[in-house]
Amino acid sequence: MSARAANVQREVRAAADPKRAATARWFFKTGKGEYGHGDRFLGLTVPVQRRIARRYRDLAWADVHALLRSPYHEERLVALIILTEQFARGDAAVRTKIVHRYLKAIPRCVNNWDLVDVTAYKILGAHCCTHPAERAVLATLARSRSIWERRVAIVATLAFIARGEFTDTFRIADILLTDTHDLIHKAVGWMLREVGKRDRRALEAFLRPRHAQMPRTMLRYAIERLTEAERQAYLQGPRS
Repeated sequence: MSARAANVQREVRAAADPKRAATARWFFKTGKGEYGHGDRFLGLTVPVQRRIARRYRDLAWADVHALLRSPYHEERLVALIILTEQFARGDAAVRTKIVHRYLKAIPRCVNNWDLVDVTAYKILGAHCCTHPAERAVLATLARSRSIWERRVAIVATLAFIARGEFTDTFRIADILLTDTHDLIHKAVGWMLREVGKRDRRALEAFLRPRHAQMPRTMLRYAIERLTEAERQAYLQGPRS
């Protein structure tokens, strides 16, 4: 690890807050058998982590990689924010390298829902927008045994939704429709809600033949912006 990477660690650890760290361990489910089991927290707020990441946004890949392997959640998040900054400013070659590195980092380093949500659409989703032939990787991730790869698959489609493109979101949502994990239910419902913000007809065309088999949480997230009467019609209708 270089002196600059060591400086990042020092800044992160100097801002540690033990009380906030204790809350984070509960919030991110780090107990035995929970999805974040074993993760360690220092207790930084996200704005503080973003400020540190901005100061080191040109950090060398070897140092970013070293931070990604940190046992501390906040150091991994800082590294991932740096990657999103480098992706946004990079040329085509740099972006392609970052995507490959990002994919290799899942699920060992990109291993909680916030780490996925801050990066998936900004890196993998943005890349797939300009490289349509590579969108097939999303279906592969959606069928993974790793919850984090599955969540990356659906959250990455937020980049398409922002462009008014919903086909891939619906395709990945169909793959994940019977997923058993609550974090996937929430992510799919969130993406469907984002579709509905832009095209309600498209959302309802997807929901009508599927809502009866959708997990309750997924459906609730998806219909959140509909009227009360419309929500109840979906929630109280026939269910499998």
